Amino acid sequence: MIIQITSRHVEVTDAVRGYVENRLSPVLNVYPMVEHAHVIMDVEKFRHIAEVVVQGKQHLHAEARAETDDMYKSIDAVTDKIDRQLRKARDKKVDHKTGAHRERLADVEGAGEL
Repeated sequence: MIIQITSRHVEVTDAVRGYVENRLSPVLNVYPMVEHAHVIMDVEKFRHIAEVVVQGKQHLHAEARAETDDMYKSIDAVTDKIDRQLRKARDKKVDHKTGAHRERLADVEGAGEL
């Protein structure tokens, strides 16, 4: 998995780069469908903005944006948001498949009792 970091109006230090990778890598490793993550950091006066765009297999696409007064808080918030989005996307696929499977099992078990 590739994590690309881009900055606007701010220089990305090694500490911030390491923080982004340490915070985002464990979240993205849970989801095997993710192939690429792009982190965009921006500073406008007192607003520190962090955005994450995730792309993956089977048309997986998720975007999250967080804005606070500190870049580290923004990174934490956007990481939590992207985690929720990816979990929801995965659960939809898993529930969809297992839900249909459960219905078929219930039909087969119900037919055997007659």
